[in-house]
Amino acid sequence: MCGIFFLARLGKTPDTESEEFLDFLNRLKDSNGRRGPDVQQQLDAPIRGSDDRDDIHLRFFASELQLRGTDVAQQPHHDVDQGNTLCWNGEIFEGIEVTPDENDGTKLFSLLLEARNVKDVTSIFASLEGPYAFVYLENGSKRLYFGRDPLGRRSLLVHKPTTKFPVFILCSVSVRMPEGLTFEELSSDHLFCLDLGRLCNLEDRIACFDKAFLPIDRSDVTKGVGGGPFATVPIVNTVVPDDQHPSPNFEVAIPEYLQVAVDGLVSQLRRSVMLQVKSITSLKKHHGEASVAVLFSGGIDSAVLAFLADRYIPADEPIDLLNVAFENPRKQAKKQNPNRRKKKTEVEDQHDAERNPDVVSDPSASYLVPDRETGLECLTELRRLCPHRIWNFVEVDVPFEESQSARPVVEELMFPCRTVMDLSLAIALYFASKGVGTIRVTAKSPREQYTSPAKVVLNGLGPDELLGGYGRYRTAFSQYGGWSRVVEELQTDLGRIPVRNLGRDDRVISSHGKEVRHPFLSLPFVKYVAELPVHHKLDPRLDLGVGDKMILRLAAKQLGLIEASTRKKRAMQFGSHSARMQGGEAERKGDLLLK
Repeated sequence: MCGIFFLARLGKTPDTESEEFLDFLNRLKDSNGRRGPDVQQQLDAPIRGSDDRDDIHLRFFASELQLRGTDVAQQPHHDVDQGNTLCWNGEIFEGIEVTPDENDGTKLFSLLLEARNVKDVTSIFASLEGPYAFVYLENGSKRLYFGRDPLGRRSLLVHKPTTKFPVFILCSVSVRMPEGLTFEELSSDHLFCLDLGRLCNLEDRIACFDKAFLPIDRSDVTKGVGGGPFATVPIVNTVVPDDQHPSPNFEVAIPEYLQVAVDGLVSQLRRSVMLQVKSITSLKKHHGEASVAVLFSGGIDSAVLAFLADRYIPADEPIDLLNVAFENPRKQAKKQNPNRRKKKTEVEDQHDAERNPDVVSDPSASYLVPDRETGLECLTELRRLCPHRIWNFVEVDVPFEESQSARPVVEELMFPCRTVMDLSLAIALYFASKGVGTIRVTAKSPREQYTSPAKVVLNGLGPDELLGGYGRYRTAFSQYGGWSRVVEELQTDLGRIPVRNLGRDDRVISSHGKEVRHPFLSLPFVKYVAELPVHHKLDPRLDLGVGDKMILRLAAKQLGLIEASTRKKRAMQFGSHSARMQGGEAERKGDLLLK
């Protein structure tokens, strides 16, 4: 994982020579540098114009978090002979063989040096699976290639040049900007090529910039040399059952067609988890420290990831389960109202806490949020199923004042995402992934201060979109058109994945010098579940906790996670109490823009 900051100066204006702009560039470099604390480097290079044209000045900066290979990999990767340069923020899990002692960025760069044209470059990226964002200068042709993986699992922001700011910028994360300069998220629908040779000789580089800015259709890559198994996001299977197709009765037996689908899902997910947690190298890791953490609510998604990670992480390593809870004044005020009638879910949570031996009530009870309670329940289940493993249940408690103090930092990190919901999710991820909290050796032990050393953080995002975990699937089925409408919703949600969460989450989590990985979003896993018929994935006619994400619930039960398999979906911002801390109408509407 790394931070990328690329700058192309197309010209000079008073604004680009101002102290404010130079300070902005320094802050941008620092922010992207925090993503890769192990190695950082900057390279400068000119693109020569014709006699009557100014040069275009290029700056490449990259920071490296070393997680692959035995030798330190210097970024940006640069070849002195050809002049080619690569900034790489990604992981190669499949498609290109990378041995345990190799760095994947170094391996990729060696392949790119052999590429001779656009088709060669794009075919290389179409053949690799993993999260990535990159900037690559092919110096011979004066072409700059850049892009993100098809699902957008790594952030890359872009600023196109304007008359006021005639600079082209690509970066992993932004900072507070001068007025008139802004970033947008680079689309993952295409790879892109900027023809710097052509741009250098244009009379008006700003007005004609789009003539040199060329999107490359990912779907065309599959027709090129080398194929392209990972070029695009799969399409959802549109086959639907007839109206008389019965709901399965799991009290009797799992139908054979579902058992085959469940076995396939478990196999695909095992492989995805294995590829994402094996051979992790950390330059600063000590023996007996955790190398992997899981964002852990105790829900079915995080429970399955934690259970499968146990199978592929060395037995002498702990696994950190990061569980975040916020002090929420609005929630506390409600609880302190003696005349308030308790909700059914609160009564159930209270009974569960009393029955659960791992629950030790906080004296203030401020942090006994729903995700804390389900997290502790699932911890008990994991300890029973995997007794050899040290499970560090990290209680990340966030006082109200601390969360409010961090808000400006989080808003800057998550930009250009700017809604109320973005903030409530991003601030939960910010504190959870930071991993600063307390652990207990046993249920009755006193708390000990603990900071997770894990540099890889597993996130369970994906099943709700891929397997029908949202309540609107029930509505689509019952009110708007049955199975066909459910298929449409699944396709819509799959298409939204690259633009909704992943870039934001990468920017927030990586600010701590950690890397987020999504086993449910490996392209082979996505392809497998996308190709399943809709009624193999969910059944909106069954109860909540049964029919939603049905195939994953059956898989969890098959793995032994009986209690986790029936837990109902709860959004992170509500389970952790990071949402609606002060009340007010504005906080009630998640799609409102922040002021």
